[in-house]
Amino acid sequence: MSERSRVRAARHAAEKKGVSSAIQRTTRQSPYKMRLVIDQIRGKDVNEALGLLRFSKKFAAKQIEKVLSSAVANAEYRSRNENESIDVDTLFIKHAIVNEGPALRRFMPAAQGRATPIRKRTSHVEIVLDAREEKPRVARPTRKTESAPPKAEASTKKSSRASGSKK
Repeated sequence: MSERSRVRAARHAAEKKGVSSAIQRTTRQSPYKMRLVIDQIRGKDVNEALGLLRFSKKFAAKQIEKVLSSAVANAEYRSRNENESIDVDTLFIKHAIVNEGPALRRFMPAAQGRATPIRKRTSHVEIVLDAREEKPRVARPTRKTESAPPKAEASTKKSSRASGSKK
C-alpha cells in the first residue's frame, strides 16, 4: 500500500470517529514559511488559534486561517447531518501539518544567453480537529474564614529592620 493510500485511509478512519478535517492543496507559499505559522497553533483550541492567525502579519496565516475555518465548518456540517450536538469551543487542533506541493518551474534570463531555473514552491496544508472531553466541574468546598494572622509579628519585623539590626 502506498504512503498516499495509508494517509488517506487514516484520514477516513479519523473522519468516522467523529474527527473533522480540511485540506488545502497547492498554496502558493513555501512550506518552510507555512510551517513557521502552523507550529504556533498546533495543539491549541480553535478559538485561540483563530485569534492568533487573524492578527498575524504573515501571508501564510491567512491561508491557514481559511483551512482552519473550513475544518470548523466541516465539523458543524457533520454534526448537523448526524443529529449530534457539537460545541465549537471544545474543538482543538489535533493534527496540523504542511507538506511540500508541486514546484512551479520558471526560468530567469542570465548572462551570456543562459537561463537559470527558479522553483516557485507550493504547500499542502492539512488540519484535523477533535473535541476535548469536558471535565465535569466539581463544586469546591468553600473556605471557612479563619481569623487573620496576627499583625504584630509583621510590625515587629519592620521595626527591627528599621532599627538597623541584621538578620
